Amino acid sequence: MPTGPAATAPRGDLWRFAALSGVYFAFIGYFNPYLPLWLSELGFGAFTIGALVAVQSATRVVAPYAWAWVADHTGRRIRLLRIASTAACLCGAGLLPTPGWIAPHAGYVGLVLFLMFMNTSAMMPMAEAALAQRVSTERGLDVGRYGRIRVWGSIGFIVTVVAFGFWFDRMGLRWFAPGVVLILFALVLACRQLPADEAADEGAPAAPPLRPVLAQRPVRWFFASAFFMVLAHMSLYAFFSLHLDALGYGRDAVGLLWAVSVVAEIGWFLVQGRWIGHGTLERWLAFACAVAALRFAATAAFGASLTVMLLAQAAHAITFAAHHSVCMAWITRHFPGRLRARGQALYTVLGYGLPGVLGGVAGGALSEAAGYAAVFWAAAAAGALAALAAWRAGQAAHKALSATES
Repeated sequence: MPTGPAATAPRGDLWRFAALSGVYFAFIGYFNPYLPLWLSELGFGAFTIGALVAVQSATRVVAPYAWAWVADHTGRRIRLLRIASTAACLCGAGLLPTPGWIAPHAGYVGLVLFLMFMNTSAMMPMAEAALAQRVSTERGLDVGRYGRIRVWGSIGFIVTVVAFGFWFDRMGLRWFAPGVVLILFALVLACRQLPADEAADEGAPAAPPLRPVLAQRPVRWFFASAFFMVLAHMSLYAFFSLHLDALGYGRDAVGLLWAVSVVAEIGWFLVQGRWIGHGTLERWLAFACAVAALRFAATAAFGASLTVMLLAQAAHAITFAAHHSVCMAWITRHFPGRLRARGQALYTVLGYGLPGVLGGVAGGALSEAAGYAAVFWAAAAAGALAALAAWRAGQAAHKALSATES
C-alpha cells in the first residue's frame, strides 16, 4: 500500500477536496449536537425529537447507494456532488421561519430534514470515491496523502462544535436555521471549486455489475465487520455523554473527554502513512476492532475513573481514524474504477445507515432497562464480533490469493 508521494494528483486539486471535507464535517458538527436542542426549543417532545433526529440515519439506508449507482454509471461524481449540495441548500432553506410561522408541525420539519439529508447523506461516498481516484496508484490508496486531506474534516467538526457552542450560549438557538443555510451554501461553494470529472473516468468502460464482487467471501466478511464496528460506536455517539453525566461528571470533564478523542483522531490522520503500510489491511481491521472491544469494555467497567476514560478516548485514534482509513483503502482495492462509488455507498449504508437506526433504538431500550453501562458492554461485544469478522475476511483473502497463485 503506498505511503509516499507516488500518487500524482495536483496539490491544488487535493486542497479542494480538503476544503470539501472540512465544510462537510463542519455541517455534521453543527447539525448533530444542536439539532435536538433546536427542536426542543420549538416545543417538540422527547419522542418526536428522537424520531426527527433519526431521519438522518434513515436516509443513509437509501440515499448513498441510489446516488452512487448514478455516479458509477455516468462517471459524473463531481457534477453530482454539485447538484446534491445545491439541492440540500435549497431544502435546508425550508427550516427558515416565515412571517406568522410560530409553531411548525413535526411532519413538515421531518419532510424538510428528509429531503435535505437525502442529498447530504449521499455526498461523502461520491466525494471519497472521487478522492480515492486521485490519491491512488497501481499499489492502492496512498493512505498518507488521504489522511492529510481527511484530517480537515475532523478539524472542521471540532471547530464548529466549539465555536457554535459559544455562539448559541450567547445568541440563542433562534439562529440555528439560518446557520444551516449558511453552512450548506459554503458546501455548495466547496463543491463548485472541485476539479472537473476526469476525462479518463468518463471514457472508461461501462460500469460493471456489483454482484460478482459481493459474491466474494472477503467482501462479505468485510461488510459484516464494518456493520458491527460502527454499531459498537453508536454507543459512543448516542450515549457516552449521558453515561458520563449519570456517573457524576461535570460538563467541563465531558467536553474534555470528547476533545481528547478528536485530537487523537487528528493526530492519527497526520501520521498514519508511517504505520498502516506495516501489516495487511485485514490485520489492521482486526486490530482496530479488538481495540474497540477493549475500549468499550473499559468504558462500561471503569467509567468512573477519569484516567481510564482519557485512555479510552485516546483509543479513538485506532478505533475510528485508523479503522476508517483502512476501510477506505480496502474499498479502493476491491471496488476499483466505476465500482468505487457503489462500494463507498455500501460502506455508508451497512456501516452507518442500518447500525445508526438499530443502535439508537436498541441502545435506548437497553439503557432504560439496564442502565448505560449495559449499552457499552453490548458495544464491547459488537466490537468483538467485528474483530472476528475482520479475521475471517483475512482468512478468506489469504485463501483466495493462494488459489490464484496456484
